[in-house]
Amino acid sequence: MKLEGALYPWRFRVVLALLAVMVGAIAWRIIDLQVVDHDFLKGQGDARSVRHVPIPAHRGLITDRNGEPLAVSTPVTTLWANGKELQAARDRWPALAAALGQEPKAFAQRLEQSAGREFMYLVRGLTPEQGEVVLDLKVPGVYAIEEFRRFYPAGEVTAHVVGFTDIDDRGREGVELAFDEWLAGVQGKRQVLKDRRGRLIKDVQVTQNAKAGKALALSIDLRLQYLAHRELRNALTEFGAKAGSLVILDVKTGEVLAMVNQPTYNPNNRRNLQPAMMRNRAMIDVFEPGSTVKPFSISAALQSGRWKPTDTVDVYPGTLQIGKYTIRDVSKNEGVLDLTGILIKSSNVGVSKIAFDIGAESIYSVMQQVGLGQDTGLGFPGERVGNLPNHRVWPKAETATLAYGYGLSVTAIQLAHAYSALANNGRSVPLTLTRADRSVAEGVQVIPESVARTVQGMLQQVVEAPGGVFRAKVPAYHVAGKSGTARKATVGSKGYTQNAYRSLFAGFAPISDPRIAMVVVIDEPSTGAYYGGLISAPVFGKVMAGTLRLMNIAPDNLLPPVEQATVATTTGQGVTR
Repeated sequence: MKLEGALYPWRFRVVLALLAVMVGAIAWRIIDLQVVDHDFLKGQGDARSVRHVPIPAHRGLITDRNGEPLAVSTPVTTLWANGKELQAARDRWPALAAALGQEPKAFAQRLEQSAGREFMYLVRGLTPEQGEVVLDLKVPGVYAIEEFRRFYPAGEVTAHVVGFTDIDDRGREGVELAFDEWLAGVQGKRQVLKDRRGRLIKDVQVTQNAKAGKALALSIDLRLQYLAHRELRNALTEFGAKAGSLVILDVKTGEVLAMVNQPTYNPNNRRNLQPAMMRNRAMIDVFEPGSTVKPFSISAALQSGRWKPTDTVDVYPGTLQIGKYTIRDVSKNEGVLDLTGILIKSSNVGVSKIAFDIGAESIYSVMQQVGLGQDTGLGFPGERVGNLPNHRVWPKAETATLAYGYGLSVTAIQLAHAYSALANNGRSVPLTLTRADRSVAEGVQVIPESVARTVQGMLQQVVEAPGGVFRAKVPAYHVAGKSGTARKATVGSKGYTQNAYRSLFAGFAPISDPRIAMVVVIDEPSTGAYYGGLISAPVFGKVMAGTLRLMNIAPDNLLPPVEQATVATTTGQGVTR
């Protein structure tokens, strides 16, 4: 084209060239987006309509050692609503409130307050059938989410061990918290299409499958757990006690076979739950163990080489003055006692004189080695370590109190662990709350085997000899143990609370080949009696008898009925502590 009369014809050509370049660029961009790089437009479209909805993961099953379920996950329906959409369906609110079982006026007020929100929970944890009834109303703005809720078949019997999860299915107490990562699993993802109002248009596909949590087999035997729970509850009722704990261990494998506490709670219904009911007292409550630690003081004496079982101590007149402090025996002991007699009579004077001879360091070393005042390694949430004092220079008063169980603090699980080492011929095995597929676990020799066997025989006499704790006896089995009675320290000040005691009994069986160790702690019995031999020993006897039978452990004391009756008559005249 020829431009006549134009002063600057090249300018027009430049403009045409620029327009052609722009048209070409636009055309190329259209081709690029539609043909070459079509993922961009697809991504932009998906960003406005494609959503990823989480798929809840099935939490892992918790079972006892025999496969009995202790915690299972059940599917539930959670209903939520878009507050803006619900405002357009006010006439449906009464029907929706009725289907949800809520008071219409309060429900309407709640929806008014959430009018500007695009997400609000209506109700969580409905059964699928209940959720379907509400969804069948087809109220605009009401939607459902699939979730899982934890259910505990054993209820209050295993509550303190298993624990519970919160409304979001996360572990909050007990094993549920300690093994939360193992049990939780991984959520999946589902791709869906939604319109601009958030309404579901199409369920496209599952982009990531949910990965269920792993199953967990505990060392707990549900049969023993029920047995211990029943007998401990009955004892608290009979003696008017405030609380109690009972622990059963397998001395060979270190497995915790049962752990119960009172008071307890129902993890399936926590509406009226009080914080005190949630305490796993066997692991959290610390106390002075009293006379139950005297066997370890005797073990230290034998281990020192300065004492033999036949050596005697003059305990007359049953008191010992140390400055302003007076040590007293509960029993009126006259004359001399050998080491076994000191344990049978539970002589504070006798064990104190032994402690003065061998030194507190020896006793401290044995108590530390068997696990008193030490971390058990179970990793249980909130577990207390207690306190085992260690002085650079041990005064006489502190030496004596350590020897007969005051001035230190332990938990029931620590005391049971210590007795399991004594029962296992002086070998301490690590504790475990999960099932151990082994018959014998590796351990550490913390007490010489000869010393441990000697003390086992002494503790057998504590139960079976005339004047012993006969209430702890188990028919057809030889058992060993030691009772204890400890005054309760005053909270917030020095000294002890008036007329407040803990009654204890710790022992193991059968003597021929010890397999089971057990500790019973009963807090503040109020019926008048409070000695461990009167309160805790009968519980030990009943639970130990059932445990040995259920674990199919062979009897080692099958005496003729007449002879057995004679023994019971003789020992029934003794004094217990």
